[in-house]
Amino acid sequence: MNIRAATLTDIPEISILITQLTQDFIAPTCTAEGAAILVNAMSIEAIGSYFAMGYQYHVAITDSGQLAGVVGMKANSHLYHLFVASHAQGQGVARMLWEHAKTQCLTQGNPGVFAVNSALNAQAVYLGFGFVPLGPERERGGIRDIPMQLTL
Repeated sequence: MNIRAATLTDIPEISILITQLTQDFIAPTCTAEGAAILVNAMSIEAIGSYFAMGYQYHVAITDSGQLAGVVGMKANSHLYHLFVASHAQGQGVARMLWEHAKTQCLTQGNPGVFAVNSALNAQAVYLGFGFVPLGPERERGGIRDIPMQLTL
């Protein structure tokens, strides 16, 4: 498994991966309106705009060259995207991506405080990384999540 900085040429594949996983695992926890907003936020155009705004993306690539996962960080502190392809789940890819992104942020001056708005079915993963809930589950625009924070 190789983790590297994502490039503009990775955007279509990132979008395909996270759109499918969002439809399969996150959209069912949202209202129809929320699911549509969320899926639209995973489009090639949306991912391109995140790159343009300076979000830092890294990808995990298998030895055979297949995309195994992606992590995206906003403002050097907000874990914005963390998705692992179905074929790579249960192999520690999410942790590898998170540790890589966290190290990059710390190297770039993050003081050791990170945030994530966890999908309902991802909370256990973030708890395992050391994040703690900041409050109860919430719904905004039909999208349900749990705000969480990690302080090192």
